[in-house]
Amino acid sequence: MITVRRATVDDAPAFARIMGDADVYPGLMQLPYTSVEVWRERLAEPLPAPDLRLVAERGGEVVGTCGMHTGRPIVRRRHVLSLGISVASEAQGQGVGSALMQAMCDYADRWAHVLRLELTVFVDNAPAIALYRKFGFEVEGTHRAYALRDGAYVDVYAMARLHPNPPTLPAA
Repeated sequence: MITVRRATVDDAPAFARIMGDADVYPGLMQLPYTSVEVWRERLAEPLPAPDLRLVAERGGEVVGTCGMHTGRPIVRRRHVLSLGISVASEAQGQGVGSALMQAMCDYADRWAHVLRLELTVFVDNAPAIALYRKFGFEVEGTHRAYALRDGAYVDVYAMARLHPNPPTLPAA
């Protein structure tokens, strides 16, 4: 069974383990050689509302992480959050990503007043692209040579999801 909960400072070792996994970080915008101390500092910093960090646990072990962030505080983009997700290599393809995405989309749609979720994904990451499509994300464009990965510049897709049923006012 997969349990999703808010991340805490005590999750720093799990973040370092997952983000430092040689099978995981090439698909992320993370660098190799991360540390528990780096993640402890990041997780200790208070997040501005409506930012959120979650973890997925299975059998008491953290097997996935995700976060939604506002980025720079631009008034005209208050309705947008950027999403990032990572799943431990041994837990990929087992519903962890779906559990995290479901929790993030629920939070964005029902509680955080978010109209648009955005992310980037390497164009060759077919499993991640399929996961995002499952939750309503669409490819909006390609960023050429977006990031350096293992000594080569790689393209990413810009993907986004609009709220499927934006809130309305109650009837008068």
